[in-house]
Amino acid sequence: MPCPALPEGFDFTDPDVYRTRVPLPEFAQLRKTAPVWWNAQPHGIAGFGDDGYWVVTRHEDVKEVSTKPDIFSANLNTSIIRFNASMTRDQIDVQKLIMLNMDPPEHTRVRQIVQRGFTPRAIRALEDALRHRATRILEEARRKGSGDFVTDIACELPLQAIAELIGIPQDDRARIFDWSNKMVAYDDPELAITEEVGTNAAMELISYAMNLAAARKECPAEDIVSRLVAAEDEGNLGSDEFGFFVLLLAVAGNETTRNAITHGMHAFLTHPDQWELYKRERPGTAAEEIVRWATPVVSFQRTATQDTELGGAKIKQGQRVGLFYSSANNDPEVFDRPEVFDITRDPNPHLGFGGGGPHFCLGKSLAVLEINLIFNAIADAVPGISLAGDPRRLRSAWLNGVKELQVQYG
Repeated sequence: MPCPALPEGFDFTDPDVYRTRVPLPEFAQLRKTAPVWWNAQPHGIAGFGDDGYWVVTRHEDVKEVSTKPDIFSANLNTSIIRFNASMTRDQIDVQKLIMLNMDPPEHTRVRQIVQRGFTPRAIRALEDALRHRATRILEEARRKGSGDFVTDIACELPLQAIAELIGIPQDDRARIFDWSNKMVAYDDPELAITEEVGTNAAMELISYAMNLAAARKECPAEDIVSRLVAAEDEGNLGSDEFGFFVLLLAVAGNETTRNAITHGMHAFLTHPDQWELYKRERPGTAAEEIVRWATPVVSFQRTATQDTELGGAKIKQGQRVGLFYSSANNDPEVFDRPEVFDITRDPNPHLGFGGGGPHFCLGKSLAVLEINLIFNAIADAVPGISLAGDPRRLRSAWLNGVKELQVQYG
């Protein structure tokens, strides 16, 4: 198999790459020439004390790894593919308490408890409140006339959905936003967020959630917190487990959905035919295409528990394996003209919510609901929305994030 023609030292987790773009051309090269490719790194640069990882680029291979947790572990090195070189092993191991970084059977136990809050009935119960909040968000934006789409619109509904779902007072949503931003922004020097600040933010969020759980144990209410921590006879989360669950929600339910909404708006405004189609027909397939197009999480990782083979590559026990969802979601073997933003795409077997298996996104239904509600509200309230500047991207090793998108609302 020929070697891909990549620049010397190219790294698919280099945060400087994602500050300007997602490396789709380089992914395309790998899919053709080396679909499972060893990406060498300077020793320890990612915080793991090793010399690199395998880049998995094809849709079918990402799915295979995702559905074999016995061979490809989320727990051994966590799911985050790159930390900083100063990251200690103890700091990495603490993150194994997050459901994202668990393997079965522990992951199965925690997920069975947590999914009580994500039943179709629970999501339907949120719909009217979130529709009302989406309308209010757009009314306020319209009054401003112009502004940053990220802070005015994209971040607001996901934050309010989390607050509504868990029972966090709406007045505290800004604190959740601030904490979650600090946890994921340590790679972006413009935000002046150090790893210490990010760690402190995570601890503050966990402490807040643990206190909330303790209060609900003492005095249960009609909310998900009480169902998760106070139902002793049905199995429950400990206060610490609930704290780490809320931390996961703050990133998985906030950062990802807000970036999907932001990328979706930018896609609509740079593909005006699709915006006109959306305003006219509101196709039910739009949210899934927005997630495919955005792929807010570029990659997660697994670690091989044994020697194995994938896509013709021989992977050794203990080696890290990067699942590059951005590449899988642009695989022409699966998607007709993947470079085209098409809100009527159907079927759309994208991996924006994961590649299946035990870690498939628990909050998919809620995310799709939020995307549908906010774009319906945008189309109703500010159908003439237009760009007022280029998106300013987040410098991150694994998130396809946008920090700012200036728009005119009318």
